[in-house]
Amino acid sequence: MSEEKIVAVIMVGGPTKGTRFRPLSFKTPKPLIPLAGQPMIHHPISACKKIPNLAQIFLIGFYEEREFALYVSSISNELKIPVRYLKEDKPHGSAGALFHFRDRIMEEKPSHVFLLNCDVCCSFPLQDILDAHRRYGGIGTMLVIKVSAEAASQFGELISDPDTKELLHYTEKPETFVTLSLKFPVFFLFPSLVYMDFAKLIEVSLMMQVSDLINCGVYVFTSDIFKAIEGVYNQMRETSSNYSHFQSTTRSVPADFVRLDQDILSPLAGKKQLYTYENKDFWEQIKTPAKSLKCSDLYLSQFRETSPHLLASGDATNKKPMIVGDVYIHPSVKLHPTAKIGPNVSISANVRVGPGVRLINCIILDDVEIKENAVVINSIIGWKSSIGRWSRVQASGDDNERLGITILGEAVTVEDEVAVIGSIVLQNKTLNASVQDDIIL
Repeated sequence: MSEEKIVAVIMVGGPTKGTRFRPLSFKTPKPLIPLAGQPMIHHPISACKKIPNLAQIFLIGFYEEREFALYVSSISNELKIPVRYLKEDKPHGSAGALFHFRDRIMEEKPSHVFLLNCDVCCSFPLQDILDAHRRYGGIGTMLVIKVSAEAASQFGELISDPDTKELLHYTEKPETFVTLSLKFPVFFLFPSLVYMDFAKLIEVSLMMQVSDLINCGVYVFTSDIFKAIEGVYNQMRETSSNYSHFQSTTRSVPADFVRLDQDILSPLAGKKQLYTYENKDFWEQIKTPAKSLKCSDLYLSQFRETSPHLLASGDATNKKPMIVGDVYIHPSVKLHPTAKIGPNVSISANVRVGPGVRLINCIILDDVEIKENAVVINSIIGWKSSIGRWSRVQASGDDNERLGITILGEAVTVEDEVAVIGSIVLQNKTLNASVQDDIIL
């Protein structure tokens, strides 16, 4: 087993997938936007690096190769492991993309393939998932987490056997929380349940009434996953006009587009092929800038145990500013000793922070200048922006509100004594008057 090779595949999406991150994603791909001082994608890559016998890491997406070339080269040298970017020629779906690049992914003949979504924030217990998968057997194991009933309806909802951890049923983002009467023939709704005996069917029906597990978007598979995907392709060719064998609803995507959730996980559920591993730690999906600020906080907190050397310290003595809570500060940053930083602050390269500045719950990107006595709270400040003297940039901090955080795009200038409250400002704008609850185009 020690000689088995492992590869990891991280799905990074493309420009059309990161629109909710505008204006930050206009020039910088969403996966490269920093969280806790590191690009978003750096966190799952670092977790993959810890897997013994890891042979390669593949990034699959729609971005142009030149957009990832510098980062891929840098991270490969830093981690001393090959990281390769594979650009899709057209959308294939997550399972379809895996199959499309199967020859490259399998060139080292790995025993297992990890598949991760880039926009997931968690502790990535990859070795634990792999160990559990080896105990379970089957084609694959997915990371799951318990949430409230209300939250479950927003994600991939599933039923797992509490004893064997087998995945019994899977539904991607159901419209309503699963509650079914035992009098209703549930196997008409969920074909995977046809394969169970009546006693198990009753048990699963009862479990569906209290289903609170969701898919975390982290998986490990054996090479048999490629046979499963190929089977779906063959089924499509045979029944191109009727896809009801694998999915009960009308298929509204291209015939060569294979989705992992609907086309692979759902059909294989209940057939002793897929299993679950429950995450007991934090988990978030990074869909918006507001969520990225929350996830930056989670990663900074994790640094206390995993990377304490990355966290700043200071108590307003010895010419160092006061640091409160978890804070990341790039070595090139120039901080005035009277500034007060934290909690949950990440400051990127070449930032200048003046006297009396107060920073709370914010991400400050490269080459920003924050002048004396300015305040930044619950905000993301874009590259090369400038915050004037006695100015305030802040928001409520509610990551569920549309304008719960303030975002300044690249090269935005906030002049002296201007307040920017709960607003989004596109790049290259100058604000000489205060704004609130507004989007400045």
